[in-house]
Amino acid sequence: MQKVGFIGLGAMGRPMASNVLKAGYELTVFDVVKTAVEQMAEQGAKTALTPREVAERCDVVLISLPNAKIVEAVMTGEDGLLVGAHKGQIFIDLSSVTPEHTRRMAKLAEAKGVDYMDAPISGGVAGATSGTLTIMVGGSEHALAQCQDILQVIGKKIFHAGSVGAGDAVKLVNNLLLGINMAAVAEAMTLGVKAGLDPKVLLEIISVSSGRSYALEAKVPGFILKRNFEPGFAVDLQYKDLEMAVQTGKELGMPLLLTNVAQQVYETAKAKGLGRKDISSIITLSEETAQVTVRE
Repeated sequence: MQKVGFIGLGAMGRPMASNVLKAGYELTVFDVVKTAVEQMAEQGAKTALTPREVAERCDVVLISLPNAKIVEAVMTGEDGLLVGAHKGQIFIDLSSVTPEHTRRMAKLAEAKGVDYMDAPISGGVAGATSGTLTIMVGGSEHALAQCQDILQVIGKKIFHAGSVGAGDAVKLVNNLLLGINMAAVAEAMTLGVKAGLDPKVLLEIISVSSGRSYALEAKVPGFILKRNFEPGFAVDLQYKDLEMAVQTGKELGMPLLLTNVAQQVYETAKAKGLGRKDISSIITLSEETAQVTVRE
């Protein structure tokens, strides 16, 4: 059985790492937060002091980090993964970064004889805990075949999107749609209540009509109507994803008009201190303007 490394034991990384461990793999973990490492050690994981140690010990290394800057530091640092890398390894980046960033990392890995794949995930903390994430893979079919069993431990639906960077591209498109849809749902629900409609009736009708969306069905009943804005999926993360989409659009020479408008909504929410709240909390911006509250 392959020896697996896991770098990044945050809200998503730790439950994914736990599932890998429970599946019987020999697991070595690293994180800058010592308590997170200690908690995994209590479950039976081996620990490393640097990313380099993880690379030296493991056949496959999973990376789950907040942003591209940190991924690059873990890859290229003085004690980074590439220093300890050896031919035949596979590095899998589960983080949400741009396709261009992934292609740069893949070239550096290739020089060491390492296969590099982007495999961003969707499904939130609940999906990470239950092992039912959707995984969008960019990389060679050969590399995917070698680590398919590991990915199936953390995800229920695994899609091969194409070559390196394709997984990140799919994730950007998906989260672009989520961000825009959420902004539209917030505005629409506020308008409905301002017009005198019962929000529960409005939800019931739209849920079986052409205006339905994941943002409507997942965020209105469980978050907005209950006034529960704990993430979930945080405003800061949605803003970051829209920023990456805008950046990718600029690189490709493609204007993203609706994306830019939606990004301003999330930027306003961040400015009002909602960055760590669920994306559904952006409805409070419309509510403040309309002087109504969308609730049960």
